[in-house]
Amino acid sequence: MAKWLHSGRRRDVCVLLYEAGELRAQRLKNRLSTHYDERIDPGSFSAMLAALEDAGHVEAHTEGIADVYGLTDAGERALLDHYGWLAGNIENANDECDEGTDDANGERVDTEEDGAVDQESI
Repeated sequence: MAKWLHSGRRRDVCVLLYEAGELRAQRLKNRLSTHYDERIDPGSFSAMLAALEDAGHVEAHTEGIADVYGLTDAGERALLDHYGWLAGNIENANDECDEGTDDANGERVDTEEDGAVDQESI
C-alpha cells in the first residue's frame, strides 16, 4: 500500500474528494471535522494536504482567494485500489464467518453442506 494511505485522515480526505470532485480547503476541513466530530488543527490539516499534493494524489488550484483541491488520476487509482483491498478482506471475513456458527460458549461449530448445524459437535 502506498505510504500516503497509512494515514486514515489522508484516506478520508481522498474519499471526500472522490465523492465531491473538488472542494475548497475550508469546506474539506469542515466536512472532515464533522465526520470525526472534533476540531482539526489547521496546521496539521494544511501539512496533510501538502503531503498529499507532494505525493501526486491531490492537486490544487486557486479560485479567488480560496485553494480548491481535487484528486488526481493517481490519487483516484490509489483510493480505488485501497477500496478493493478493503472490500476483498471484508468479503473474505464474511465468507469465513458463513462457514460455521458459534455455540452457546462462543466456540466455532462447523456447519453441514446444507447449512444445518452439526448437532453432535455442540
